[in-house]
Amino acid sequence: MKSVLMAVVFCCIACIATAQTEQMWLIYSSPYSPKHPFSRGDQAWIDWVEQVSGGSIRIRAIWSGALTTSDQSLLELRHGVADVAYIGPMYTPGGTHLIRIQSGFYSGVKNFEQQVALYRCLQKTSPQYSREIEGLKPLAIQGGPLAGILTCSRPVRSLEDLKGLRIRVTSDLLSTMHDLGADPIFLPMSEVYSAMAKGVIDGVVASLNTLKSLHFAEVAKYYTRLEVPRGAYPARAIGVDRWKSLSDSQREILEMSIPVWEAAIDNEIMIDEAIGEAVGKRLGIEFIDILPSEQKRFDELYLSDALLNARSLARFGIDGESVFHRARRIVENIKHTGKVICEEN
Repeated sequence: MKSVLMAVVFCCIACIATAQTEQMWLIYSSPYSPKHPFSRGDQAWIDWVEQVSGGSIRIRAIWSGALTTSDQSLLELRHGVADVAYIGPMYTPGGTHLIRIQSGFYSGVKNFEQQVALYRCLQKTSPQYSREIEGLKPLAIQGGPLAGILTCSRPVRSLEDLKGLRIRVTSDLLSTMHDLGADPIFLPMSEVYSAMAKGVIDGVVASLNTLKSLHFAEVAKYYTRLEVPRGAYPARAIGVDRWKSLSDSQREILEMSIPVWEAAIDNEIMIDEAIGEAVGKRLGIEFIDILPSEQKRFDELYLSDALLNARSLARFGIDGESVFHRARRIVENIKHTGKVICEEN
């Protein structure tokens, strides 16, 4: 009996040792706090991967920019600072020319699913997208709700009211806002709260969820419901070297997790959209509708500038104009059919 018991003990020890050998840890890094909607979507992905892998893949999350930053995330991930991370190609100082300006191509696309599908259409037919995130394997493409204009100094009731306002915008909006008489500035969203609180900027182009998730309702007074188009972008990735080090089964699980991660991010963002508006109303934010004629004027100017931005990429050897026109044809088809149908080269 004692010999049998000892055999069982040794067998269990061998099983544990085998499990520990097969278990693999990934370090995930994000510049956002654990309670941010992006992070809640990330946590849902972490839980899914660990459950589906049976614990053979374990993920340790490091939040709030303690490991990687918004503007250097691509470089940091390429160099293995983390295994998997939130990436912001639009905040990177250089090397992501097409991804930075391509949000201007999405005018008329209004939901997360269509944004992500359009990005994948464009990425499939333009090798430039992959070149700009070379060394990284995307694990989630992210879209988002259309943005409005959040201001703290004075309300924006028409496009004329933008004149003289210093507004934080994404790079694709710099020309449009400048043409409207604003003083556009580009900086990471993590710096916007303090800039608005100190009066460094007058406002920001942002979606409703930021009223809660980034606490903008504490420093702003007005939200103008101008529909500012939103593009999709590769937002979560793993370093290629780390990807290659995984087993076939581990890579298969992470491939399967891509739509799970995207759906989780979308779900959390939309929850926070409703909560953000409620928080804004409770804290006294004035919500302002814009006239259809003003929206139309903005859309026309925005698309005109998007085409100019696309053409400007020629100086980098990038054929941005063909990507722009391909995107617009796909968007027109979305308007007629409600479906995203990719074009082939």
